[in-house]
Amino acid sequence: MKHFDFDIIVVGGGHAGVEAALAGSRMGKKVALVSMDRTKLALMSCNPAIGGLGKSQIVKEIDALGGLMGRAIDATGIQFRKLNLSRGPAVWSTRAQADRIGYNEFVCRFVEADQNITIIEGTAGAFLTEGDKIAGIELESEERIFAPAVIVCSGTFLGGLIHIGQKQIPAGRRGEKGAYKLSESFRALGFEIGRLKTGTPPRLDGRTIDYSRCEEQPGEIPVPFFSYATEGREFNQVPCHLTYTTDKTKGIILRNLLLSPMFSGQIKSRGPRYCPSIEDKIYRFADKPRHQIFLEPEGNGTDEVYPNGFSTSLPEDVQYEAIRSVIGLEEAKITKPGYAIEYDYCPAYQIKASLETRRLEGLFLAGQINGTSGYEEAAGQGLMAGINAALKINDQPPLILDRGEAYIGVMIDDLITHSTTEPYRMFTSRAEYRLGLREDNARDRLFSHANKYGLISDDDFGQFEKIRISTDKEISRLRKTSVPVSRLDGLAKHFVKRENVSLAELLKVPGVTPRDIIPYLDSSLESHGSGLEVLERAAIYIRYEGYIKKQEREIEKFRKMEGECIPEEISFESISGLRNEAREKFVRFRPNSLGQASRIEGVTTGDLAVLSIYIKRFGRRADDIKKPE
Repeated sequence: MKHFDFDIIVVGGGHAGVEAALAGSRMGKKVALVSMDRTKLALMSCNPAIGGLGKSQIVKEIDALGGLMGRAIDATGIQFRKLNLSRGPAVWSTRAQADRIGYNEFVCRFVEADQNITIIEGTAGAFLTEGDKIAGIELESEERIFAPAVIVCSGTFLGGLIHIGQKQIPAGRRGEKGAYKLSESFRALGFEIGRLKTGTPPRLDGRTIDYSRCEEQPGEIPVPFFSYATEGREFNQVPCHLTYTTDKTKGIILRNLLLSPMFSGQIKSRGPRYCPSIEDKIYRFADKPRHQIFLEPEGNGTDEVYPNGFSTSLPEDVQYEAIRSVIGLEEAKITKPGYAIEYDYCPAYQIKASLETRRLEGLFLAGQINGTSGYEEAAGQGLMAGINAALKINDQPPLILDRGEAYIGVMIDDLITHSTTEPYRMFTSRAEYRLGLREDNARDRLFSHANKYGLISDDDFGQFEKIRISTDKEISRLRKTSVPVSRLDGLAKHFVKRENVSLAELLKVPGVTPRDIIPYLDSSLESHGSGLEVLERAAIYIRYEGYIKKQEREIEKFRKMEGECIPEEISFESISGLRNEAREKFVRFRPNSLGQASRIEGVTTGDLAVLSIYIKRFGRRADDIKKPE
């Protein structure tokens, strides 16, 4: 029986699901958000933090496209830090510790207040289809919900199985049931399903930690917030602490290695390469005398602490023994044991760049179901799936962000052109055009898209246009404004035999910051646009102008190759001259451009040349067919 009619159904209320639902709503669609528990939307299952290297850039992009994550962490963060400031702006990143429960509650209130979103508590059990199109879902309760677009954001709940030593618990995460019938529905429709693994450390009672033996990690002032919409403020930030494992830790882990499901053979799926368990780290890096452990508070209203770097699935008694061998944790009490969790995912060659599946029209996948790891990666995919589902309903072409435009574009392109056999995590090193994909210019890159699709307000767009104009004026002013070298004190040594130097030249001196040149400005900072923000934007451009222009030329070349499109109806099997490996890869990944084909593992320049010639001939044949008799 048909109970509901919606434009979009979102399955799963994690970070991906929330952004998907909100994006659909902002584009005027009626959205059903199906979640097992409406009070646990965007609950942080693992570390209580947002951002970090390569991840904060995604958060800024989500924010520039009207998403919630940046505003949510700004409202509930307990500590903010800037990372990598000793290096160039391409890798500057922001990271914030969250009030874990506060973040969850903020998101729940925000979603509950959205008039276009209906939250339905339940578990998706099967897909409803009409031919090769999605028609809705059936819940495990047998209730049916109909919509022309469905977005699956299942996280670790799809086929979830927790491991603690030899103990196995069917669950989506600690204390919550998993979803098992939906995997069978995927298989019945012909989708390939794989298994991945991730893990989490034990939680500790902060009152039992000796912080005097650990290194304090304070927050940063002024607070580096994420969202452009957040007004600056100061507050008492909660410190984190750094500690280390010991030789005793190493001995305990190695003695009990075969009790770990990863080493006993109980877990056969692959875990995240860049976030290994403590037993994996000690085994793989046996020559390393110690490993860092970051003690991260879980929020203002709790004493629980997250020991980042101590993910484990060892038996509980071994976890206790090992954790108490860490410096400062000799008397620590575990409030919740660590565990590993295996879950089902759909290898991402089965989706298009829009995140719509190739096999079933109107079905979109976002987050860990595509093989990724991390809140930020999931949220970025959820946002794009929500936008593209709404565009599909409107019979509009999808929004595809390319590798030269956004980290979100890099991530999605990586997923659909590579075989994901382990959880994917974003790093700045994955983005070849990272100097153009900085934190500070996310709005420059994406605000026009957000404005076009109604994801932000006209006022926000207008205000930013003023900032852009002010930035151009500020660049000109800094180039034209000169100061006597005699006024530069310790900086004068950089300009020997010069009487005057422009502020632009001064900014290129290593170690000189925008704040350092404020005393030399000929007028108030506030009289030039948005003050320090404009000055900092102008300073980055001036310092790295040569590199930025070089990268812009590289992006232009890249886009020319991306512009050589491969028709969807092309038959790769019929292309003579292709090596068998290339033909198999093209059939599997279905690249939509010559550029995308070039990034598929195992494809050679010879294969690309054959493909390029065939595309041109195919195009000519298609033109002949279209000509009137």
